[in-house]
Amino acid sequence: MASSSSAMQFTPPFRHIEYHEIENATDNFADSSLLGRGGFGKVYKGNINSGSSEVVAAFKRMYPESIQGPQQFQAEVQTLSRLRHCNIVALIGYCDHGNEKILVYEYMPRGTLQDHLHTQRTALSWLQRLNICITVGRGLHYLHDGTDVDSGVIHGDVKSANVLLHESMEAKISDFGLARTCSKTHSSYINTGAKGTFGYIDPTFFDTGKLRRKSDVYSFGVLMLEVLCRKPVLGETIYGEGESLVTWSQARIKHGSFEEITDSDIWEEIHPKCLKKFVTIAESCLQRDQDPRPTMAKVLEDLTAVLALQVKLNGSKRRRFGCF
Repeated sequence: MASSSSAMQFTPPFRHIEYHEIENATDNFADSSLLGRGGFGKVYKGNINSGSSEVVAAFKRMYPESIQGPQQFQAEVQTLSRLRHCNIVALIGYCDHGNEKILVYEYMPRGTLQDHLHTQRTALSWLQRLNICITVGRGLHYLHDGTDVDSGVIHGDVKSANVLLHESMEAKISDFGLARTCSKTHSSYINTGAKGTFGYIDPTFFDTGKLRRKSDVYSFGVLMLEVLCRKPVLGETIYGEGESLVTWSQARIKHGSFEEITDSDIWEEIHPKCLKKFVTIAESCLQRDQDPRPTMAKVLEDLTAVLALQVKLNGSKRRRFGCF
């Protein structure tokens, strides 16, 4: 990867951001500016000029020693340079300065969905969770079918840690380091050695090495269960050796034990009809064979119908009892 004089050039609103600007914005990468860390780097918060105004931004600084970091950095910038959607995190700019590879994103004040599900004490409501699933679905539908005429984007690492939440609690998909461009034809796939995150990965990918849009659909099905159950996707102490959230949930769904898999904080909020429809959608995404899985367009349509039904039933309940 080249230095700050790199040939990597992108049209506005992207810009190359000088390293000293980022040092100033993050107080020289002070611990007080640190938002979190992941497998490929640390994320900091700071203010920076976006071209027309000063904005709060998140700075993803790749680990210099990471072997995959430079490749993921370039892949992420190149992918995000062609994406414009309200449910895709916006890239403000990038810094390519020697060993320093830094991506500058819009700041999402509510953090990650993973934190809300597994770290924070305040539980998300059922309607908030359903809306988050729908807005993630919109982002994935755009990636698969809405980017341009000939090709779509496979995200390759759909998971709760890569879902950021806006102040309004709508979701934005982030982390495009494993994303791949593919044809929009039904049978198109990418041969890749790049893997996503265990627990979310399409099992067919392990068998064939072929990454398809339906691989993202599988990961989204896992995410739906995670949102409903509020349980981590892996954990031997929770599920037993060799088991996961998917296998644990599917065994209980098979016997109609819906209450056992549903987070107790939202059990009273969900109408049984909506719960059954939601679980049915998740199950359809989690089919082992890729072909029978629905498209994200179909998943989005069905989830939107679940939301409409829940809102309608909530209204009926308010009229009947005076409150909800």
